[in-house]
Amino acid sequence: MAVLEFFNYKIKIIKGFFGYFRTKRMRKLKNSELGRKSVDQFRISEKSPFVIVLDNIRSHSNVGSVFRTADAFLTECIYLCGITAVPPHREIQKTALGATESVAWRYFKETCDAVMELKSQGYLIIGIEQAEGATGLGDFVVKTGSKYALVFGHEVNGVSQEIINECDYVVEIPQFGTKHSFNIAVSTGIVLWELNRSRKCQ
Repeated sequence: MAVLEFFNYKIKIIKGFFGYFRTKRMRKLKNSELGRKSVDQFRISEKSPFVIVLDNIRSHSNVGSVFRTADAFLTECIYLCGITAVPPHREIQKTALGATESVAWRYFKETCDAVMELKSQGYLIIGIEQAEGATGLGDFVVKTGSKYALVFGHEVNGVSQEIINECDYVVEIPQFGTKHSFNIAVSTGIVLWELNRSRKCQ
C-alpha cells in the first residue's frame, strides 16, 4: 500500500511538472491572427488625439519609420515640414511598409505655418526636446478632451528654437547613458506609446 501511494505521489509530481510547462508554453501568432485593419478600416477608425509634426527631418528612412509607428497608434495625420521628404518615395516606402496609404499627411514649406494652423484648430503644441523647464515624459498628463501636436525635430539640430517658442509644452524623454539622444523614429515610438498608455489609464 505504501509503495502504491509513493508511485501515485510521483505521478502527481510528474503531471504537475508537465502541466506547468504546458501552461507556460507560448505560440507565436500567425499574421492572420493579429487582427490587422485594412486601409479602409483604418481610415474610418476613431483616432488618437495626437498628430505628428516633423520639423525638417533629413532621413527618408526615418520618415518612413514614423509613418509605420503612426499607423500602429492610430494617429490622425503627419505634418511634413521643410526639408522632410514626402511620399511617394522608394526610401520612405522601405520602412513605412505601406503606412503612407493609411496615415494621412500634409506638407508645409515652413514648420511654423503648420504649427499655427494646428493652434487655430485647437491643438496644444508639444515639442519633444531637451530644454529648460521641460516636463519628463512620464510626468506629462494627457488631458481628456484635448488634442496634441507632437513636434519632432532634425536629427542633429532637434526642434528649432523658433518652434520651441510656439510650444505650449516641451516634453523630454529621460535618458541615463552617455549619448542623451535618440533616433527620431525611436523617439516617436517611445512618446506615442507612453502618451497613449497614459491616456488609457485615466
